[in-house]
Amino acid sequence: MELSEKRVLVTGGAGLVGSHLAKRLAADNHVVVADDLSKGDRERVPDGVEFVQADMTDPDDVAEVVTEDLDAVFHFAAYTDTNYENPRQLFEENGAMTYNVVERMDEVGVTNLGFTSSSTVYGEAPRPTPEDYAPLEPISIYGASKLADEGIVSTYAHSHDFTVWMYRFANIVGPHQRGNVVPDFIEKLLADPESLTILGDGRQEKSYMHVEDCVDAMCHVVERAEDDLNTYNLGTRTTTSVTAIADIVSEEMGVDPEYEYTGGDRGWTGDVPKMRLSIEKLAALGWEPPTSSDEAVRKATRQLYNELR
Repeated sequence: MELSEKRVLVTGGAGLVGSHLAKRLAADNHVVVADDLSKGDRERVPDGVEFVQADMTDPDDVAEVVTEDLDAVFHFAAYTDTNYENPRQLFEENGAMTYNVVERMDEVGVTNLGFTSSSTVYGEAPRPTPEDYAPLEPISIYGASKLADEGIVSTYAHSHDFTVWMYRFANIVGPHQRGNVVPDFIEKLLADPESLTILGDGRQEKSYMHVEDCVDAMCHVVERAEDDLNTYNLGTRTTTSVTAIADIVSEEMGVDPEYEYTGGDRGWTGDVPKMRLSIEKLAALGWEPPTSSDEAVRKATRQLYNELR
């Protein structure tokens, strides 16, 4: 699908990835952002983009924003914390949001859907992990919720004539982000530049992708992948350890703290300690990440430090 002169809805469009996608699409399309602002920030929504405060767990709110004049929906609204304090709420409401959106789309005849899944659906899988790896065995409720959501959108792709672009994200980093390892380290070091507590043993190692690269890859997939269900990993070819992130953040902030580790091979129950996605399928479609994992972390650190200090 060519992403120009379209009417597009972005749910969760006041969040990190959603707001960047809305900005990217707004240049050539009419973009509507729907967000309940429970985690997103109204100020992130770009100028010139129509905004509706709406809760995707409420069918009436969904009906207000999913209308028959849409050409596509990008469904990003979700609880995204892998260590959320109320896991049952996360699972049930993520599923409700996704089902409400696709059910309403089907009612009004909108059949193009972009959906954000996660690398957490793979669980602790061999690396690099390709899209056809099986069995999918998530180890967190967040991963389980995303796998359940994948089942919903797969059903609508295969049985309701939808075209779905489904993205399994690596760790996405960028400006205005909170609750992620990079802003957490910055905030800790602003409070105390002499010491830094690191969850686990610091050897956890994952792929980090800058949000601008993520959005570019997403648009590339939409404009070139034409199956009923198009599943793509989005990430980098490299990884960064938690200790390396601490080193990058400390260097960018000009501090030299003592590291204190809480111990264990993971930061919390359900944390996948090592993750690197295969992006060969994405490369075959003609897209390569322009920055490494370390470079993505450094760029995000500079942006976030300027915001937080």
